Amino acid sequence: MILEGTILRGRDFDPVEGRVVAEDGEITGIEETAVDSDAIVCPAFVNAHTHIGDSIAKEAGEGLTLEELVAPPDGLKHRLLRAASTEELVAGMRRTISFMEGAGTGAFVEFREGGVDGVRAIDTALADSPVRSVVLGRETVAAMEQADGFGASGANDDEFGAERRATRQAGKLFGIHAGEVDASDINPALDLDPDFLVHMVHAADIHLDRVADSDVPVVVCPRSNLSTGVGRPPIEALAERTTVALGTDNVMLNSPSMFREMAVTEMISDLSAREVLRMATVNGAEIAGLDCGVIEPGRPARLFSLDGDTDNLAGAQNPVRALVRRAGVDDVDRVVLPDT
Repeated sequence: MILEGTILRGRDFDPVEGRVVAEDGEITGIEETAVDSDAIVCPAFVNAHTHIGDSIAKEAGEGLTLEELVAPPDGLKHRLLRAASTEELVAGMRRTISFMEGAGTGAFVEFREGGVDGVRAIDTALADSPVRSVVLGRETVAAMEQADGFGASGANDDEFGAERRATRQAGKLFGIHAGEVDASDINPALDLDPDFLVHMVHAADIHLDRVADSDVPVVVCPRSNLSTGVGRPPIEALAERTTVALGTDNVMLNSPSMFREMAVTEMISDLSAREVLRMATVNGAEIAGLDCGVIEPGRPARLFSLDGDTDNLAGAQNPVRALVRRAGVDDVDRVVLPDT
């Protein structure tokens, strides 16, 4: 497999003209040479926080508060999930996974509602898809045992000590929502020694210091937070202290497009386009324990290319900035997601 064009190489996404050469799903070389191609070759995205079960309810609940929309157990999302059949849930998730693949997303981290049945449903939806998933079961230890770890809703919803201990004993991933509505659940979440936190919109200096001391990664979801009106996460302050990745959160609220997430993040923050692209690729991979998100020899060849000659991208002078601020799903030319 060979992809030609301007290659965004390594963790710094240095633009190099040439070819990416891969064999058996692994990048074997990056050849710097003149090529007749306008393509921009990019590492596949890692969407570090999703809830794709609510793909059945896109744009539902206009005017509701965050708690009314998604708070367990009786927020609108949870009521709709309970009312839907397994077949409806699986069909909706399959369409979202297909969209993510076409939009250059090679992996995602899913907080999966519905206990063991919810984990089994997404496993069915993922059958035959080249998109990788890290599925974190919710609600029960049994769901964690069926999945890749446990995804907690928030420390104000439950104590989660037993779930944390069981997840640690199983050697699996434990993530928890924190600081989305207010700051009251941040310290209790940190007390659980999680593998990562999600949101942290209302993190104050004391919380940021704890994050830095504990070296706990954070996944931010700016579009979701703006959609629900809870505020803007302190992205810059978090990035100064720990690894920060991007997620698109509920499909009910936003499309799972990392292009849109990057564009909003870059525009509302003081971070560079390179920093934002890192949040959308290798940072999420590292939080999830995946070996992807960067174009280097020896890495899995999970890539996509943009057609640099579309009406949208033609004339772009800075490929990294163009990818982060301007590119969209319609500019994707080819997605390569080998089963490795």
